[in-house]
Amino acid sequence: MAGRAGGVLEECDGMADPAEGTHGILEPGVARAHFELTRRAPDPALRDHVDRHWIVSWDLGERSFTQVILPHPCVNLASEPGLIAVYGIPTSRAPHEISGSGVVVGTKFHPGGFAGFIDGPASALNDRKVPLPELFGDAGISLELELASCAGDADRHIAAVESFLAERLPPPDPRYEIVRAVTRDMLHGAPGTTVAALAERHAVSARTLQRLFREYVGVGPKWVLKRYRMHEAAERIASGEAADHAALAADLGYFDQSHFIRDFSDQIGVSPGEYARACAAAREGVVA
Repeated sequence: MAGRAGGVLEECDGMADPAEGTHGILEPGVARAHFELTRRAPDPALRDHVDRHWIVSWDLGERSFTQVILPHPCVNLASEPGLIAVYGIPTSRAPHEISGSGVVVGTKFHPGGFAGFIDGPASALNDRKVPLPELFGDAGISLELELASCAGDADRHIAAVESFLAERLPPPDPRYEIVRAVTRDMLHGAPGTTVAALAERHAVSARTLQRLFREYVGVGPKWVLKRYRMHEAAERIASGEAADHAALAADLGYFDQSHFIRDFSDQIGVSPGEYARACAAAREGVVA
């Protein structure tokens, strides 16, 4: 039976080891029961722009399942049943439905890493699934046909995408390097880090940083900071590590617990307490 996926499922990254974490996948204990995620490192020549390749596969029989993702500030190029496209950053929670059986193969770019392959600002891709021909013309048509012929063959798919990107690899760009350095700082910096502090550390103005992020990443640096912080909060709660939500809020740099609860509820869709109970039920093998 053909599968169906409502978007890009691979959204794992964060302050912990991104090769092992589930940052961005909400209620990961439930997710593990419904699909398998594997990752592959990109060719070394592409590592400045490509974070990883990823494969999501599932076999649900006659059932369907909807996975909710809290997206990363990253563009993906993915081939799923019925759609091959470049996925811009979804600016809110993104539900993805899968059914039957299927495979999605994708390439996840670093924040800002896709901008050098296209004309125009990355923000033009936000909340869009853009067909390859719209971005790359005749070359996009050729790549689309080639990926369609792969039919879930991850090795062929990845080889085709890497060849396509290698032929179009942007030249070194000092402005993109600033974006890369700042996003790395965001992931590994001290709790409560601000955009102003990041701008000062990297010898640019806050206004310049805003402009660079809009052009290269597609969203502003404050958005990225808040999203990474919320990924970390959701990951710790899901693992059972953070039972004391007041302490978690302080550890993540919040001045008070109420502000943390408000941000968490806005981005995750439920309160920290509700999310903790749902994840605990999944860890115990009780899926509501």
